[in-house]
Amino acid sequence: MIKVIIERQIAEGLESHYEKAVGELLNVMTNAPGYISGESLIDAKRSNHYVVIAKWTTESAWSQWFYSQDRKRVMTAIAPFLQTEEKFTLLKQLAYHKYS
Repeated sequence: MIKVIIERQIAEGLESHYEKAVGELLNVMTNAPGYISGESLIDAKRSNHYVVIAKWTTESAWSQWFYSQDRKRVMTAIAPFLQTEEKFTLLKQLAYHKYS
């Protein structure tokens, strides 16, 4: 299992337009093979900084979604609101060790 953190800076004044458009992206993503769960968050101190945390079965499932036509189509609707390029961080769980 992996988690993907997606950070987006939205141009000021376009936040409500982004929120409407990203709703469709999240709905489409939930049907993608390998998608487990996710949440969409907004920075409490910067109202134009959005973070999506998505859980996927494997990195290849994420990659398949990332390069899919569904994602490209919805991202076309979101792109005009982005102030900067999206930032992605892929995380995998650290193996637990017993410390003595």
